[in-house]
Amino acid sequence: MDNFKERLKDIKAFVFDVDGVFSENIVLHTDGELTRHMNVKDGFAVKAAVDKGYIVCIITGGNSESVRKRFTDLGVTDIYLPSSDKADDFKDFYMKYSLKPSEVLYMGDDIPDYEPMTMCGIATCPNDAVEEIQNVAHYISDKEGGKGCVRDVIEQVLRAQKRWFFYE
Repeated sequence: MDNFKERLKDIKAFVFDVDGVFSENIVLHTDGELTRHMNVKDGFAVKAAVDKGYIVCIITGGNSESVRKRFTDLGVTDIYLPSSDKADDFKDFYMKYSLKPSEVLYMGDDIPDYEPMTMCGIATCPNDAVEEIQNVAHYISDKEGGKGCVRDVIEQVLRAQKRWFFYE
C-alpha cells in the first residue's frame, strides 16, 4: 500500500472504463436504448480533475451517444467508443500526450480492461470487479462500480498531490 500511495504523486492522467466503473447496471429498453445510472460524486470528481489540468480519458466497448455527451459535458475530450481493443486505445492515448504509462492511473472492472491495466502506472478497480482484474490491480477501491469508486481514486490522487480543494 505504501508503494501505491507514493506513486499517486506521479499521476498526470486518468483512464476509465464506463460500464461497471461509472455505472452499476444497464437497463435495456424495448427500443434497444441502454440507460446507465451514474454516481454524481464520480462526475464531480472527473470535472474537478479536468479543471485542475489532469487529462481524463474514457475507453469503453459501448457505443452510446449519451455516454459521449455525459463525459463531454464534464470536459473530457478523449473518449474512445466503441473500443474493440482497449490496449491499443490506451497506447494511442498516452502517446498522444507524450505521457509515460507510469503517469497514468487506469480503472477497469472486467476482462477487456486486463491488458491496459498491466501497461499503466497504477491499475485500480471497484471492489466488485472480476477476480482476474482484482489480481492485477494495485488498488481495489472499497466502493463498488457506480457507487463512488471513481471519486475515490481521483480524490486520492489530488490529495496526494495536495491539489484537492482544501489544500489550495
